[in-house]
Amino acid sequence: MDFRFTPEQEAFRQEIRDFLQEVLPSSKAVAEDAWLLGFDRAFSKKMASRGWIGLTWPRQYGGQGRSYLDRLILTEELLRHGAPVAAHWLGDRQMGPSILRYGSEAQKAAFLPGIVSGDLVFCIGMSEPGAGSDLAGLQTRAMQQGDEFVLHGQKIWTSFAHQADYCYLVARTTPEGPKHKGISEFLVDMKTPGITIKPIVDMTGAHHFNEVFFDDVRIPQEALVGEKDRGWYQIASQLDYERSGIERLMSNYALMDAIRRHVRDTGRDRSEVVRHRLAQLHIEFTMGKLMIYRVAWLLTQGVVPNAESAAAKAYCTEFEQRLAQAASELMGGYGQLLPGSPCAPLDGRVARAYLYAPAYTIQGGTSAILRNIMATRGLGLPV
Repeated sequence: MDFRFTPEQEAFRQEIRDFLQEVLPSSKAVAEDAWLLGFDRAFSKKMASRGWIGLTWPRQYGGQGRSYLDRLILTEELLRHGAPVAAHWLGDRQMGPSILRYGSEAQKAAFLPGIVSGDLVFCIGMSEPGAGSDLAGLQTRAMQQGDEFVLHGQKIWTSFAHQADYCYLVARTTPEGPKHKGISEFLVDMKTPGITIKPIVDMTGAHHFNEVFFDDVRIPQEALVGEKDRGWYQIASQLDYERSGIERLMSNYALMDAIRRHVRDTGRDRSEVVRHRLAQLHIEFTMGKLMIYRVAWLLTQGVVPNAESAAAKAYCTEFEQRLAQAASELMGGYGQLLPGSPCAPLDGRVARAYLYAPAYTIQGGTSAILRNIMATRGLGLPV
């Protein structure tokens, strides 16, 4: 499969590579899951100085007005090189576009400059202990009292809550009625009294997830994003940005590349079985890349890619799991050794990838939910 780009796009890709070679010493690279584990505000500021945060946003709000394909080229190179992008990732990918679409002019003026400058870090308050895949089942409440909303509830799996400046919070504002209605979105200052953050360390030993508790947290009415009780419909478009990024395919790209080199250097590429396994991974990776690029192309045409985003996310995250499985099998028993073990191949990265792999098809929407979206919105099947 031959991906062709315009001369301008190829020049942009080379500009990104030159920038990364200059500012990203190997000690700063994060081999896998750079968008989750590579938190570096200083690097985000360097990105901002090039105008590469908010790349597709209108110029009047600090963006560059470039295409979604340009942004895809940018994120592809950042992930390929393990750049520590986590500090600005959520604001750039998700929160900024949501504020652009639904926020007031005052909110745009207050938040968008801070995102494009790399100064504001966001976390997302969606999932709850009893409402993960079924987000409409959330129970966190934001009850209006005069010119304030008062928050009570709990969020879980909240990446970067312990480092974020603001939380983009989803809460129930009208308890009565169908569960998909009566939900609203808010911009919550994480320094507001009544917010408690507790870390969640995953089984690889990494900490980016958190539990967040809201106990009588008072926020101004101006924190409401868009229309009260219309949050579910606003979230639906926001999730298309979250699900369809190339991070769903390239979280473990560096590992796939390292496995190829390891097999070659150890002479195991003489095995036909090994060569076929690596070739299959390359084919599946290329297919995923095609799906991601198609979503970006649809966005440039003004199409809302609901079903296409769901299909891309489901395929790509399942590929990431197959990649981790293949890496473990190609390394044999040594592949199960964690980082720090004397004989662990590739510094234990294989075991780390294998342990984290189940999360890929859960975070950002489970594969079961995504298949429902593909069926109802893509194929028009009855609910």
